[in-house]
Amino acid sequence: MTTVNEVYQKSPDVIFRRVADEYILVPIRQKVVDLRSIYTLNEVSAFIWELIDGKKSISEISDKIIEEFNVEPLQAESDIREILLQLETLSLIQKVDV
Repeated sequence: MTTVNEVYQKSPDVIFRRVADEYILVPIRQKVVDLRSIYTLNEVSAFIWELIDGKKSISEISDKIIEEFNVEPLQAESDIREILLQLETLSLIQKVDV
């Protein structure tokens, strides 16, 4: 179970790009792009991805989501937890010991 004080960082082996109206994550494996593992993000997921910097806590990211998308705090936190779990499961992010 994640807490609001947890911090995540992006894997250095992932490239984030906006192509037209799509946001994509492309893992790099041994200096080769793994085209079988391209992930498409929606607008909220992409916004969260950009906020993950190894310094901001879930609480700080939640505040930005609430401000940007005008959602309720509980909904923002729930969405963030779900997205972080998916990204962590795919080894695209990892928790930082703070």
